[in-house]
Amino acid sequence: MIKMRLIITALFCTVVSFVATAQENTSDLGLMRSNGKIFVVMAVVLTILFGLFAYLISIDKKISRLEKEEQRQ
Repeated sequence: MIKMRLIITALFCTVVSFVATAQENTSDLGLMRSNGKIFVVMAVVLTILFGLFAYLISIDKKISRLEKEEQRQ
């Protein structure tokens, strides 16, 4: 349960940092925002992050299961 809270907190902090970074007013960002490309970039970044976190959670569950099996023996 503690690991899940840690993962959720890390995910939340990552998303907040991306949102805070997206508030910068630069000409490239303004151009991307006006063309609608910023939404594509953010969708790709969030998809990649979600995939990585899902992969890490699945690995954590597998390792936990293997550790439990090893303790039983």
